[in-house]
Amino acid sequence: MLTWLAEWGWTLGKIAVIWISGILIVKLVRRTLQRALDHQAQIGGRKNARRRQTLIRLASNVVTYTVNFLVILLILEQLGFSLMPLLAGAGVVGLAIGFGAQNLVRDVITGFFILFEDQFGVGDVIQTGNFKGTVEEIGLRSTRIRSWSGETHIIPNGKIESVTNFSQHNAVLLDVSVPYEADIDEAVQVIRGTIHQAHERCDALLREPEVLGVQSLEESSAVIRIFAVCAPNRHFAAAKRLQDDVRSALGEAGINVPYPRVAALQNMGTVE
Repeated sequence: MLTWLAEWGWTLGKIAVIWISGILIVKLVRRTLQRALDHQAQIGGRKNARRRQTLIRLASNVVTYTVNFLVILLILEQLGFSLMPLLAGAGVVGLAIGFGAQNLVRDVITGFFILFEDQFGVGDVIQTGNFKGTVEEIGLRSTRIRSWSGETHIIPNGKIESVTNFSQHNAVLLDVSVPYEADIDEAVQVIRGTIHQAHERCDALLREPEVLGVQSLEESSAVIRIFAVCAPNRHFAAAKRLQDDVRSALGEAGINVPYPRVAALQNMGTVE
């Protein structure tokens, strides 16, 4: 009798240790994950509380379910149950679910990495495939994008293979064509003066744009490139303002828009 009680007492003690260890592991992983995400947000300078809470909740649920499953298996083992049939059955069920929900699993995994790697956030202007617009919502299953014309595109995360984010690096490259018969040095001086005034008037430009010089030589013009740094999601407005101001200033300076020249050759032969 005493031996039986001692064995059950030892078994219950091991079960209690397993259960308490599982609870401590879940709490430790949650705290470590929250600290890591807070540290990443401070380094990246992006205050997206919704994103962090989504990641913390998702990762916490995954850790909780995994640890609880292992705890239950270990407890059943202490109670004398054979784990091999359970593991085999769980493997078959998991395999069937995996084959039946491949797209769902792919969407969820892709959505998790989009959030974890901070590829884009709510409010960013992105382009993926043929869809371009402002991100309105990021979920584990799909991403919602609103285009400039008002349409809302709901894209499964598994379909997002490549993304161009226009809001992380807020730079504008503007090419201005100047005809060969114009004075290139004069055109550069006009452009520098114009972009200096544009920087003072346009709050979308964070610093004064730079003239990088002649970028390429085309058939009828030389291409002068301008580089500017603008505020987030305002690069389109900044580029349009620069383009309008530069074109007006060049026109006032007598430097017209280049156009292709076609030389017409007249047949000087005698027509019989």
